[in-house]
Amino acid sequence: MNEPQVAFLALYLIYIAIILLFHNTLLMYPFRLLTTFLHELSHAIACWITCGDVRAIRVYDNEGGVTSYVGGCRLLIIPAGYVGAAIWGSIFVMLSGGRKTATGAAGALVAMLLLSLCYAPNKTMVYLNLCWAVFTSIFIYLEWQVFTPILNYIVQFYGAFIGIHAIFDTYTDTVRRTVLQSDAYACYEECPCCMPRCVGIQWAILNIILQLAGIWIAMVQLSDDCEDEGWWACISGDMDMNMDGNKFWEWEENAAHSLEEWLRWD
Repeated sequence: MNEPQVAFLALYLIYIAIILLFHNTLLMYPFRLLTTFLHELSHAIACWITCGDVRAIRVYDNEGGVTSYVGGCRLLIIPAGYVGAAIWGSIFVMLSGGRKTATGAAGALVAMLLLSLCYAPNKTMVYLNLCWAVFTSIFIYLEWQVFTPILNYIVQFYGAFIGIHAIFDTYTDTVRRTVLQSDAYACYEECPCCMPRCVGIQWAILNIILQLAGIWIAMVQLSDDCEDEGWWACISGDMDMNMDGNKFWEWEENAAHSLEEWLRWD
């Protein structure tokens, strides 16, 4: 590993330690509310994708929230909350390694915070979104006008906290206990073949995988082989970029070659 990769992992582990120590304290309360907002926003995005109509997005000071909608595919909208929050966390982590990618992630967050205010927000959500939009915008300005790097560290912390909190939230709300109003129970009502706890376990495992994927992609982006490559070219597998210098998609080429040999023999 090179120095940027070591620094990234070290900082990530420091962030995890801070999150675990102060997760349920007042210090992390705004971050928990931010994760709740992204949970509800993910419901809304799934509704839009499945041609539904979002009527309201609201976040409450007890760290709960609700997304009111009409239409759409409930089997996709329901799991989008817990899994969607984890996806946001993964995206922030994977984009935190580069200056432009971190700026893109922060800018997208600011845009979502402001645009969601068009959907009948309550007072708590208005204050929450405006504060987070201003806070994140300040760091975007500082990154490009005052001092760099700084936004990378902020986006990385966003990703670490949101990802870990999504895992923790999924476990406490859907695996450790069964709540009749939970997303897991709603998913069970739509598809009775899978019990609520089983649904929660699947979401928790997926959320862990998403956070690990974010870390891995960020590490790839910070590798020496990706120094002169664009972000997409770096992760697309068109170049040599693993730790041993072997081709990233070598397994895919070997599988295709084996299949070709098998067809020729047949």
